[in-house]
Formats: sequence, C-alpha cells, structure tokens
Amino acid sequence: MDKQTRPWPALWALVIGFFMILVDTTIVSVANPKILEGLKTDINSVIWVTSAYLLAYAVPLLVTGRLGDRFGPKNIYLIGLVLFTGASLWCGFAGSIELLITARVVQGLGAAMMTPQTMAVITRTFPPNKRGAAMALWGATSGVAMLVGPLLGGVLVDGLGWEWIFFINVPVGVIGFIAAVILVPKLPTHQHSFDILGVILSAIGLFLVVFGIQEGATYDWGTITGPITVWGLIIAGIVVLAAFVVWQAVNKGEPLMPLKLFRDRNFSLANMAISTVGFTVTSMSLPLIFFAQLVLGFTPTQSALLMVPMALVVIPISPFVGRLADRVHPRYLAFFGLFLMAIGLVWYSAWLDPNVDVWARLLIPSAVLGIANAFIWAPLSVTATHNLPPAQAGAGAGIYNTVRQVGSVLGSAAIAALIQGRLSANGLHSASSGSEFSGTKLPAIVAQPFTDAMSQTLLLPAAVALLGAVVVLFFVRPKNTTNWSSTQGTPVVGAKNPAPVAE
Repeated sequence: MDKQTRPWPALWALVIGFFMILVDTTIVSVANPKILEGLKTDINSVIWVTSAYLLAYAVPLLVTGRLGDRFGPKNIYLIGLVLFTGASLWCGFAGSIELLITARVVQGLGAAMMTPQTMAVITRTFPPNKRGAAMALWGATSGVAMLVGPLLGGVLVDGLGWEWIFFINVPVGVIGFIAAVILVPKLPTHQHSFDILGVILSAIGLFLVVFGIQEGATYDWGTITGPITVWGLIIAGIVVLAAFVVWQAVNKGEPLMPLKLFRDRNFSLANMAISTVGFTVTSMSLPLIFFAQLVLGFTPTQSALLMVPMALVVIPISPFVGRLADRVHPRYLAFFGLFLMAIGLVWYSAWLDPNVDVWARLLIPSAVLGIANAFIWAPLSVTATHNLPPAQAGAGAGIYNTVRQVGSVLGSAAIAALIQGRLSANGLHSASSGSEFSGTKLPAIVAQPFTDAMSQTLLLPAAVALLGAVVVLFFVRPKNTTNWSSTQGTPVVGAKNPAPVAE
C-alpha cells in the first residue's frame, strides 16, 4: 500500500506543524504582559506582536493554497515550516519591539504557507464521508494547543524568560520537518497562473483597514499626519478591498479567489461563520490574560491554568463531534457551539471582579468555552470542504483559512482599539504610555476600573460569536452525501447528487 492510500500517517505528520502554529499563538497571549515589561513598550505595541503575525498570516493564504495545488502541498508545507522555524529563532533573539514585530511578520508568512496544505491533504486523500474524523483531529489539535500552549508558555516565561516561547519552536520544527519528509505523499499537481494584482490589492486593503482600526484610539480617531486620518485609512482600505473583489470577478485569467466557489451556499456560509470564530477566539484571550496577570497578580503559569478546563473539555469531545459531523446536519452542531461560546463570554464578563473567587467562578465559563469550541471546528470545516473539486482543493482551503485569519486579525485590531477606548473611558488615560501597566499587579486604586474595562471588552467577541450562530442556521444539507436522508437524517447508501434541501 503506497503512502497516498494511507492518509492518516500523512495527516499526523502535518498536524505537528499545525500544532506548532497554534501553540505559538496561545503562548504569545500568555506572555504579552512580560513582553510589555521586558521590552519597555506599551499595550498597543504588544498587541501589534499578534496583529502583525495574523496580518502576515492572512494575506498570503490565497496564494499559498494555490501554490500547493501548483507545486504540491508537501513541498510548500516544508518550505513554510523552514521559514516559520527560522523566524521563531529570530523572535527569540529580538531585542526591541520593532524587531520582534518584524520577525513575527516573517513567522506569519511561514504559517501561511503551511496551513492550507493541511486542509488540502485532508480534502484530497479522505473521501467526503470520512472527512469528519480527519477534521476532528484537526479540531482536537486546537484543543490540545489550547492546553499545552498557555501552560508551556507560563512555565517558560516564569522559568527562562519570554524569549523561550519562540525558541521552543525550533526542535518541534525539526521533528515536524523529518516526519513530513517521510510520511506525507507527493500528490498530483495542477497548472495554475498567479494573480499578482489580486495579491497586491488584498494586502494593501487589509493592511489599511487593520492599521486604521488598531491605531484609531492612539490618534483619537482623528488625524495621523497631514491630510491622513484614521477614518480615511479605513475607508481607503475598504475601497481597495472592493476593487479586489471586482478584479476577481472580471479577471479573465485565473483569479486569486475563484468567486464561483461561493455559488455553493454552504461554502459561503461556512466562510462567514469561520470569520466570526477567528475574530472571537483571537480577541477573547487578551482581556482575560491582562486581567489575570495585572489585576489578580497571577504569574504567566497561574494565568494559563484558567484555560485548562477549556482544553481538557475540547480534547475528549472533539472526536465525538467529528463522528457526528458525518451523520448529523452541521447547522445543529455549529449553532450549539457558537451560541454556547457567546454564553461563556458573557458569563466571564459578568464575573470579572478584582476580588473574584477564581477557582470557584472563572474555571466554569472556561469549561463552557471548551464545549463550545469542540462543536464548532469540525462541522464548519466539513461543510466548507464537502463539495470542493480536487483541482480547487488548495484554492478552497486557502479561501477558508484566509477568511478565518482575516477574522482573527480584525478581532485582534478591534480588541486593541476597544481595550484602549474602555481604559480611557474608565479614567486610565495613561494606558497607551505603558507607565501604569508595567507587567506587575496593579495598585488597588486602578484595579477596579481596569477590570471594568476588560469586562466590557469581552462583550464584543460574545456579540460576534452570536452573529456566527445566526449565520450557521442557514446551512443546507451538503450535496453528494451518503450519510443523511432528505428527511430523517439517516444513512442513504448510494444516493447520487441529491439537491441540497433548505430546512
């Protein structure tokens, strides 16, 4: 039996790299207060460490998915893994916030090359009615990363310093490279042209929107320099993104984003939903970690323990949900997960208090968020990829991951702006200078207004998760499925091309 007929070993090898990417994101969220202190910077600059990474991750995804189709997912994955691992070393040696942000951009480019290849391999090696289990592993990887990342990050930051959250990627990257070389098969390639103008328009548009949103509070939503204003940048970014969409529609060659894929209703809706998930998951951790370390005085390790119930719940439930995703209408599973995520965040918001009984109260909504995450990833991924033709697997995976990352980078930028806005509204006007927030426990006089700001900020990701729950209610039954009948939800063996049924 050749490697191509054995998809599971290949998937496990790819999951190592995907796991490293996810761990890196969660590790950084725990280390933010210590980076703020160690590099003597401010809250907004520290958040740029995440935003720059996410922006560099999001923009190339449409191209890197297509590169995988053209040159083979294995080759592009390995190049991205080398880039990510090398940039991790650079991050660890960065001696200033500017160098760290630059290194994170390079790291994001590596992650962008790796991520679409994982989904493309799943789509091209697993039959549609078996992808739920594969996507469950993909989702469970997120759960394990949520557990390992914060805990490992806390231990490394407390014991060795924040630099080691990046150094740890180097041995993992080497192991992942060897595993991928041995286990991942070389899949057939497809000829593609590359839409350079589309890349430029999407990159410029996203950068202008994200920079405008995140830096808005810094410039009081007014003038940045000369005639350039915050709102002018945001509007210009939206116009450029609109031009990108128009170009994709009129491009007679091979557009960067094949708009015809969006004719599939479930693909369109799944992309809308995953953008809300990316926004929510990225934005919710920042206020929680800042609260734990700056108000409660927790060490990075102690603050990471708040996330343990979330991860411990995700890991055992994800495989169960993955099996259900092959049998049950995905909208029921995804709606439950997104609605529960909104409830968990509102719960957190209501219970944040400088004198909160941490272990009795804050661990409960963490577990609720774990259940929510378990019911989100596999149903959305299966729904998005179910009808993708093999030749468009890379492009479809690239679009899906791009939309998720765009949601993430907008979430990071929006939460940064909202944190600054709520801190100012609660009387903490020196927040942007970093003088009050030096990485240690806040004095009692500012602890309550800081807590109020973090509590109010959490309502934004809660609202976005609720929007995602509404979106998935409009899913229809996927085409070509052998798992559901049109009325009973029971197996129908041999059904051919049933039309999707709106319920």
